[in-house]
Amino acid sequence: MQKKYLPRIADRQLSECLERAGAVNVVGPKWCGKTETSLQQAASALFLQDPDEAQQNIALAEAKPSLLLRGEQPRLIDEWQDAPQLWDAARYAIDREGGAGHYIFTGSASPVSKPRHSGTGRFARLEMRPMSLFESGDSSAEVSLTQMFSRDNIAGSSGIDVESLAEIVCRGGWPEAVLSASTHSAIRLSRDYIESLIRVDVPRMGQSLSNAQYARLVLQAYSRCISTQTPIETIRRNIKHNQSELARSTVDAYLSALRSLYIIDELPAWAPSLHARSRIASTPTRHLTDPSLAVASLGASPELLLRDMSTYGMLFESLCVRDLRVYVNAMGGHLLHYRDNTGLEADAVAVLDDGRWGLFEMKMTNSLIDEGAAHLLKLAGRIDATIMGEPSFLAVITPQGYAFKRADGVLTIPIGCLAP
Repeated sequence: MQKKYLPRIADRQLSECLERAGAVNVVGPKWCGKTETSLQQAASALFLQDPDEAQQNIALAEAKPSLLLRGEQPRLIDEWQDAPQLWDAARYAIDREGGAGHYIFTGSASPVSKPRHSGTGRFARLEMRPMSLFESGDSSAEVSLTQMFSRDNIAGSSGIDVESLAEIVCRGGWPEAVLSASTHSAIRLSRDYIESLIRVDVPRMGQSLSNAQYARLVLQAYSRCISTQTPIETIRRNIKHNQSELARSTVDAYLSALRSLYIIDELPAWAPSLHARSRIASTPTRHLTDPSLAVASLGASPELLLRDMSTYGMLFESLCVRDLRVYVNAMGGHLLHYRDNTGLEADAVAVLDDGRWGLFEMKMTNSLIDEGAAHLLKLAGRIDATIMGEPSFLAVITPQGYAFKRADGVLTIPIGCLAP
């Protein structure tokens, strides 16, 4: 039976990349849907991790990589990091043939051996993440980010309540989990993902990374800091093994491997021009590519999240960041965060390439919406609009309820209403 394909926001992005570049490098964590999305537009494919042909393909990549590039175009080269010679071979072929849309490279890890050429001018880069609530069909899609940047009126309601959202956070945005017939099975998939990650994928990143217990401890310590700006040194100190701290070099090596596997997905800081002389924090906000990985690392469940609203709130914020990143990137923008030494902050800042920007706060309960709105208004007043322009919107994202514009101009939007 043919695998069901759920349309992705990346479909249009990939098509646009193929129209302008000789090749597209689709990156992201394993299992997020890169291969299936690429296959929708590829005319032929080479699967480097096919066990029946892997050894032969790697040998051929060493001897004559151009042979592996032969096929109808666009040709998909799946998990190219296993044969990085193909990158340079594709770059050379693109230079000779000219034009666009020749190859699609997918990779779920940075190659250990770097290609000689960066691919600048030949390769476009497309980053994929697990599915947003819009892509999984969980969002009513009544409020779009495009509307918000255009300052249109908004209205909508979400059919998701706090209980069902806890299940969605634990399930994650993995296509296989979204399509799973059982919530229990979907949640178990993230735990299986973690086990495969620490026992198979991380050790492949280097000989010094073979201790699954160390990988687990590092991932758990990082997961406890989700949606915070906890310094890495503090995370290191919190990692204990047999009552003693792991060496700094050991922790750094495992964190580096998790970044290379696109598991750690930190939110950088925004540095706007301000009226006041505030000192802006540069520490990124800690996030994994999907909140379900933090849930699995910590051994949590929907029931436990409903009893621990503090942890639930951190994971809810991470879910919102995941979705906003997908939407903002599709609009040609970037998602950042803001915090300064006076305590003013925005959980997320959407900045488009044309200079438009908007601020987000995420609040789990209605009683905190007023507080979030007040912070956003105060922060917006501190930003120098003569340089940065006025914000397109200020928005508080909630887990449930209605989308509307408050009397103070701040938008209140349930995450289950949002769309690109």
